[in-house]
Amino acid sequence: MKNFSVVILAAGAGKRMKSSLPKVMHELSGKPLLKWVIDSVSVLRPDNLVLVLGWRAEFVGDFLAGSDSGDIKVVYQKEQLGSGHALMQAWEILRDYRGDILVLNADVPLIKSSTLLSLIENNRRTGASATVLVARTDNPFGYGRVIIKNGSCLEKIVEEKDATTVEKRIKEINSGVYCFDKNLWRALLKLKPDNVREEYYITDTIAVLRELGKKVSSVVVEDSCEVKGINTRIELSEVERMLKEKKIKELLDDGVTIIDTDNVYISYDAKIGIDSIIYPGVFIGIGVSIGKNCIIKGSSYIRNSRIGDASTILYSYVEDVVVNEKVKIGPFSHIRQNSVLKKNVKVGNFSEVKESVVSENSKIGHLSYIGDSQVGEGVNIGAGTITCNYDGIVKHETVIGSRSFIGSNVNLVAPVRIGESVFVAAGSTITHDVPSGKLAIGRVRQEIKKKSGDTKNSP
Repeated sequence: MKNFSVVILAAGAGKRMKSSLPKVMHELSGKPLLKWVIDSVSVLRPDNLVLVLGWRAEFVGDFLAGSDSGDIKVVYQKEQLGSGHALMQAWEILRDYRGDILVLNADVPLIKSSTLLSLIENNRRTGASATVLVARTDNPFGYGRVIIKNGSCLEKIVEEKDATTVEKRIKEINSGVYCFDKNLWRALLKLKPDNVREEYYITDTIAVLRELGKKVSSVVVEDSCEVKGINTRIELSEVERMLKEKKIKELLDDGVTIIDTDNVYISYDAKIGIDSIIYPGVFIGIGVSIGKNCIIKGSSYIRNSRIGDASTILYSYVEDVVVNEKVKIGPFSHIRQNSVLKKNVKVGNFSEVKESVVSENSKIGHLSYIGDSQVGEGVNIGAGTITCNYDGIVKHETVIGSRSFIGSNVNLVAPVRIGESVFVAAGSTITHDVPSGKLAIGRVRQEIKKKSGDTKNSP
C-alpha cells in the first residue's frame, strides 16, 4: 500500500518501568517492544517511517544500527512536553508530505498490520481528517476515554487524569493509534497545554479538527488485546504470559504434547511438529523450529535453532545451531553458535560443541570440547577429548576424517588434520597432521621408579 507514512512515538522515559533502559527496549518474547511495532508497519511498506526518540535515545540508536529494520528516519524530542509535542518533531521530515500519516506508540507491541491497514482505508473511504482506533474494555483504567455523541460522531478524547467521574465510566478507550491527513500539522499548531500536566496532547487534535469543521472517524478493533499498552513490568509480564498461553494452546491443538503447561516457556514464533513431547522446565526461545517425534526434557534452553525429527535434547543448552534428524544431545551438553549436528549424531553429557560440523553417525563422548572443527562420518571421539583451537590470538581449525577413532583424554592441538580411519591412542597430545589409516601415539613413556626412602625389594 502506498501514499502513506508512519510515525512511531518512542521518546517517553517510561518512568513506571523503573529502569535504566528506555521502555521500548524492554523485550517481549525475546524482541524489543519497538521492534514489534516496526515489524508490523514495515509489512505495509510505507513511504516514510519516522521514529521519534527522546530519553536515552542512544540505546535505541545502537539497536537500530545492528538490526534489519530497514530505512528509518530518526528525529528527537529533546524536552518531554507530551505526545503532541513529540509528534510535532516529525514535521521537519513530513511537512511537505501530502499522503496519510499513521501514528502509533512504540509500547503497543501486538498491533496487527491488518488492523493498521483498515485504519488507513477507513480514513480514505470516509474522507476524514483523522481516524482513531478505538477499543472496548471492561477495565478502561489508565486509558483515554473516547467521547462519542449522537451515536457515532467522535467528538473528543479525554485523558484519564483529566476525565470527570462520568467520563471515567466510559468503556470505549483510545488505543493511541491514529491515521491523519495533511491537516495534522494545522491541528498540532493549535494545541495548548491546558491540562493537569501542562503538556501538549495528541488526543486534543481531535477536538481541534472538529472545531475546524473537519470530519473525524473511528474504527473499533475486534480484539482489544492488540492495543494493550505496556507501561509497567507487571503489564509486560501479563502480555508475555498471554502470548505464551496462546502459543501453547495452538501447539496442543496441533498435536504436540506439553506435560505441564504452567512450567514451560515457549516463544510466540516457535514451530513444533506433531507427537513431539515437551517436558517441564523447558525454555524455547525466539527463532526455534522443532521437528516431529522429538523429546525435549529437563531444564533445556533452545534459541534460534532448528531441531530435526526424532531428536532428543536432555537438560542441555542449544543456541544458534542446526540439529538434524535422530540426534541425541545431553544430558548437560552445550551446543553453541554456527554448529551443525548431522543425522544420528550423539553428544554425551557435559560436552561442548562450537563453530563445528559433526557429520552423520559420529559420537562425542562426555566431558569433551569440539571447537572450530570439521568431523567426518562415523567418528568416535572419546571422553575428555579437547580440540585446542585457540593460540591466544586467533582460532584454528581441527579436521577429523571419517571413521577415525579418537581415544579418551586426547588433546588435538590446532591447526591439525587427522586423516580417515586413524586411531589416536588415549592420552595423546597430537600436534602434527596424521595420515589416513595410521595409528598415532603422542604421550610420554610410562616409567616406574623408586620413591625416596623406599627400601622395599632392595638388594
